[in-house]
Amino acid sequence: MELSQHLELKQTLTPQQILLSTLLQLPSLALELRIKTELEQNPLLELEEDILDLENPEEEAETDEPEIDFEDYFSNDGYEAKEFYDSSSEEVDFQNAYLPSLAETLLEQISALRIEEAHKKIMEEMVWNIDERGYLMMDLEYIAEKFEVDLHLIEQLHARLMQLEPLGIGCRNLRECLLVQIEKIYPETPAHYIIRDYFEEFANKRFERILRKLHLTKSGLREAERLISLLNPKPGDGFIDQRTNYVTPDFYIREQDGEFIVTLNDAFIPELRISGTYKNMLSNQRKLDTDTKLFLKKKVESAKWFINSIQMRRITMLKVINSIIEHQRDFFLMGKDFLKPMVLRDIAEDISMDISTISRVTSGKYAQTDWGTFELRYFFSEGIEAEDGENISTRRIKERLRVIIEDEDKSHPISDEAISKQLQTEGFPIARRTVAKYREQLNIPVARLRREI
Repeated sequence: MELSQHLELKQTLTPQQILLSTLLQLPSLALELRIKTELEQNPLLELEEDILDLENPEEEAETDEPEIDFEDYFSNDGYEAKEFYDSSSEEVDFQNAYLPSLAETLLEQISALRIEEAHKKIMEEMVWNIDERGYLMMDLEYIAEKFEVDLHLIEQLHARLMQLEPLGIGCRNLRECLLVQIEKIYPETPAHYIIRDYFEEFANKRFERILRKLHLTKSGLREAERLISLLNPKPGDGFIDQRTNYVTPDFYIREQDGEFIVTLNDAFIPELRISGTYKNMLSNQRKLDTDTKLFLKKKVESAKWFINSIQMRRITMLKVINSIIEHQRDFFLMGKDFLKPMVLRDIAEDISMDISTISRVTSGKYAQTDWGTFELRYFFSEGIEAEDGENISTRRIKERLRVIIEDEDKSHPISDEAISKQLQTEGFPIARRTVAKYREQLNIPVARLRREI
């Protein structure tokens, strides 16, 4: 054994920072649910209309130890956000039809599970990182590190998440998604064995090897293929469907005389205050025992942190969206064809915030514009330089690539090389390898797998 010392830099987040980070990640509707939960859990937090006037609290009586200066906790000094945005003055046309979101559906199921509360929090973290397809977009190793728990526990909770409805939700790839479904719906069938053991062969239509390995007839393979076709490759589909539901925007942006009016969709978020009932109780501490005082102190702190974090969330979101508008001014004035390359770092540097904060604000949030409703992540993409020196967003190139493939002759699909040449004639200097990369990012298969008879 030997003693040694070393210097290490380590970032430690305060409870307030953790709370703000959590709230920034929530879209508007999920924030409403989070506030309701907080109101249920903290008796010192109430809606403003239920609160007594606390402007001139009575002087506290002297008590035995421990003496707690509750006036410090009820004072706004050090907690009140420096800006306040009054959205009540803006008239907003809200969407009428609404169905429960995927996140709300999953959170309700998680709340009913008979597992530890700490484990529910981990599963909720996974829920907020599921994309519109229903796929988990966060590494399990990162979640284990964030919550400082063993990776094996995270894997167990992830497996449990995928068993919720819709089945396969939170999967990390197509094979995992289909495997979870087929193990429960059609277990121990040729279709099950194909997904489990020969998924690559099936995906690439190498049917001869599957026939040989599983000793199947062609009719047996066709039946397995039929069962697989009944599975849902995108379990998140249907929760944001324009035919049955509406995305609820977090921002409303409209142009007026060359200027932009931004409204944060938080009119339904109630104003919160600390309970006047408990304030009156605390005005005479001599009637309270030590445990009660300490309990109330903790709840007062928690309530103030929550109120401050709600206000800071509003301020941060407005700063981010205004910076996005400034960077993408041409898009908001003239439409999709004028989207410029932009990365999270551009916004972070502009408003002096951490990239992780920008990531939380833009994830799962939507803005209604004159050109449609877009997720904030839509406005971010890398860029390439065109022949005329213009910096072109890769999102524009991907959109053009998608249209080319949609319009192709399906009996003779166009190759990546041919797509590359066509894009080059249109002014996009894209190599074949780059076309293949963008095609894969769009989840479009290679030409031979797009062929239809």
